Amino acid sequence: MLSRRLVAQDLAWAGVILLLAAVLGIWQQWQLVRLSWTGALPAHLEQQREQRRKVEFQGVKTLNLPQTYEIFQGGQALFVDIRDADEYAELHIAGAVNLPSDLLERQGNRVLEGISRDRRIVVYCGLANCNKGLMVAEKLQSLKFTNVSAFMDGFRAWDQAGYPAETNK
Repeated sequence: MLSRRLVAQDLAWAGVILLLAAVLGIWQQWQLVRLSWTGALPAHLEQQREQRRKVEFQGVKTLNLPQTYEIFQGGQALFVDIRDADEYAELHIAGAVNLPSDLLERQGNRVLEGISRDRRIVVYCGLANCNKGLMVAEKLQSLKFTNVSAFMDGFRAWDQAGYPAETNK
């Protein structure tokens, strides 16, 4: 009988502690809870990510879809698709080369031999606001490429706009 009462007391205290933790958590994160209830949390989180990107990748020039298409039409830029080889083979920006980000990390300068350090390079991945594209552009800059940009809208936006794409299949 005594042990049942102790178990009941322990469970009651555990319930009180759990309730207190929930109340404190909601109080501490009230702004996020409120944003979630109003449906504004995804936009807030994207804004936070964008601010973090601006600080973390401040040396990387970014391009939107119209800017990227204008550069493409000029015909002088090297477009670098950093998606997996399978995705690249299925469909990619016309004339783009495939350089998966992991290959660049493993082989560094060797995969870029013969490319002029001042050639215009536009790096892109599949989706909008891809941090991998920014990381690869930053890596290329660290390898002394001087005219590197990251296309932030991603290949999906390019394809949906109906801009020139090709397949390797």
